[in-house]
Amino acid sequence: MNNQRQAGQLYIVATPIGNLGDISMRATEILQQVERILAEDTRHSKHLLQHLGIQKPMWSCHEHNEEQRIQYVLSALAAGESLALISDAGTPLISDPGYRLVMAVAEQGYQVVPIPGPSALIAALSIAGLPTDRFTFEGFLPAKSSARVKRLQDLAEETRTLVFYESSHRIRASLDDIQQVIGPDREMVVMRELTKRHEQVFRGSVQRVVEQVAADPNHQKGEFVLVIRGADASAGALQISSTILLQGLLDELSASKAASLAAKLTGLPRKQMYEQALKLSGK
Repeated sequence: MNNQRQAGQLYIVATPIGNLGDISMRATEILQQVERILAEDTRHSKHLLQHLGIQKPMWSCHEHNEEQRIQYVLSALAAGESLALISDAGTPLISDPGYRLVMAVAEQGYQVVPIPGPSALIAALSIAGLPTDRFTFEGFLPAKSSARVKRLQDLAEETRTLVFYESSHRIRASLDDIQQVIGPDREMVVMRELTKRHEQVFRGSVQRVVEQVAADPNHQKGEFVLVIRGADASAGALQISSTILLQGLLDELSASKAASLAAKLTGLPRKQMYEQALKLSGK
């Protein structure tokens, strides 16, 4: 904005996703220079600052208090203070809180400065070996299976590479739902604990990856990034046509009869049509 004030600035600082050695020189310098640091969890971020030998006043800024923090930040900026926003790990605002704060600061004419660095999303894409010219980042899948299945159904025909985050609490259930909805044969890469001591990468078909993760309880611990190859464009067109057909048939027929007729008309396996019919009818 042309009316940006020369008072305080808000820096959006990326921090390591695991290996503390990934902190950049510029990020360290900014954290040393600012008057105050906004952190998602001040107890967690304190360890990073101690590692860097930095002692600064800190405010928590998370999804439950972000709105309340805005006025404090604006007052500090007006007083000439510069602040840094960091998340627990990676680049702030990427599947983390902060966009309301950034929007409010920018609307008031203060400068918001990016200090780029680590991001689990980009790190995962860089080693996935799947198309990265077009991708869609979906963050965390819903916690409840019914909502998760619905989200996956909406994305099943997406031709761009799909990227998700997932936690240890839901990784098995999410992978099972992915196999059910997207199918066992789609190419997939799952990264566990990126840049950390126990980093692992599982590659192969969805079915193969599910088997690898299920083989050892230790494979289900930590933080995960899931990358799935997008649907084939021609297969997506066929899938759309079968979905529309089944939806029409289900208005008049049972799931079993609709599946049998759809299989005859499309040439697709009856089992596949029946499973799709059950999902469409909510059973």
